[in-house]
Amino acid sequence: MLKKILLVVAVAAPMFMSAQAVKFGVINPQEIVNVMPDYATAQNTIKTVSDKYQTQAKALQDEYDKKMQEYQDLTKAKATEAQLEAKGKEIQDIQTRFQNFQQTAQSDLQKQQETLMAPIEQKLNNAIQSVGAKGGYTAIFMEGALMYKGSNLEDVSAKVKAELGIK
Repeated sequence: MLKKILLVVAVAAPMFMSAQAVKFGVINPQEIVNVMPDYATAQNTIKTVSDKYQTQAKALQDEYDKKMQEYQDLTKAKATEAQLEAKGKEIQDIQTRFQNFQQTAQSDLQKQQETLMAPIEQKLNNAIQSVGAKGGYTAIFMEGALMYKGSNLEDVSAKVKAELGIK
């Protein structure tokens, strides 16, 4: 019986000796993204495009307001049915153009955001992978998704920033 116990211990000992300590990290990706220079550039580009669309939307709104005023003036002046109908059609056309413009602008802004953010997210992911591999982490979790954070969980945000060259 003693020989069997010693045999089991002898066989199992190398497995226990080679087992590494489990090491977990936590990261706040948004905090890191917010200080990345590429992010500021992307945000400026998106703001420029958004401002351009807002200017165009304002022009369409002004055109709509002008046509509505003209329609009201025609109504007060007792214009013919044909004149009112023509002005009403102009107003409907502007409304349709405005709706199409809004959809196009929103879609374009979303595509711009995705296109500009993809390389930033990839850089962040690469840095997280690098820190995880270099630090021997079993897993690195996103801070906002944690329900409990024990004292043995290491915040690796500073290491990821260093990997990205951010101070």
